[in-house]
Amino acid sequence: MRKESQTYNHYNHGVGLRKKVLVGEIRDRLFELWQALSSEKGWHIRALEIAPDHVHLFLEVKPTDPIHLVVKAFKGRASRYLRQEFPSLRKLPSLWSRSYFFCTAGNASAEAIQNYINDPHHW
Repeated sequence: MRKESQTYNHYNHGVGLRKKVLVGEIRDRLFELWQALSSEKGWHIRALEIAPDHVHLFLEVKPTDPIHLVVKAFKGRASRYLRQEFPSLRKLPSLWSRSYFFCTAGNASAEAIQNYINDPHHW
C-alpha cells in the first residue's frame, strides 16, 4: 500500500495590531489548542514558534487540504477559545491580523525551515 503524500508548509501570521499578548498562560494554551487541532485533522506540526506578537508554524498537511482552510482552522480555533478563556484578549478588535505568510518547502529544505523557526531570534 502506498503511503499518502504530504506537503510541508511554513505559515507565519501576527497578532492584530502587533500586540505582544502571546505570553505565559496564553502562549501555553495556544500551543495545546494547535497540537489538538493538528492531531484531529491528521496534520503534523514539525516546528512551532510562538513569539509574543506573531507565530511561525511548519506543518505537514495532505496535498488536498486547501491552504486558506488550514490557516482558517488554526486562527479560528485559537481566537475562539483564547478569547473565551482570557477576557483580556476581548479588548482587541481581532486576535489575529487578517494577513498571513505561506510558502512550501520546495525552495528550501525542510531542515532549513525547521532551523529557522527554532532559532530564538524572533523574540
